Amino acid sequence: MENLMHLSQIILAISVLYVWTFRFHNVIKEFQQFGLSDLTRNFIGATKISLATLLIVGVWYPSLVLIPSVLMGLLMVSAQYFHFSARNPFVKKLPSLILLALSIFIAYSSI
Repeated sequence: MENLMHLSQIILAISVLYVWTFRFHNVIKEFQQFGLSDLTRNFIGATKISLATLLIVGVWYPSLVLIPSVLMGLLMVSAQYFHFSARNPFVKKLPSLILLALSIFIAYSSI
């Protein structure tokens, strides 16, 4: 179970880091579609990158895992809200839904 949790932490963290670095042009388009400011986008990006870093460090220091996984889950719930309000197709909602499920699993496993 511990290996599955570590794998989930790494998958979640790398996915977030990948999107917010290499696919940043898509993030810009989505935040414009949602009507959110650049300041909001940058704050969310910095928060997600910080939480992803803590999840990776949490592989070695498990006490760091609960709070970042809960906060990441809340950010994914927010992403779902904005995708629904923008009436995006399910395919666009799926990545944040999967990351939400991973966040819930990690938070539950770390309790």
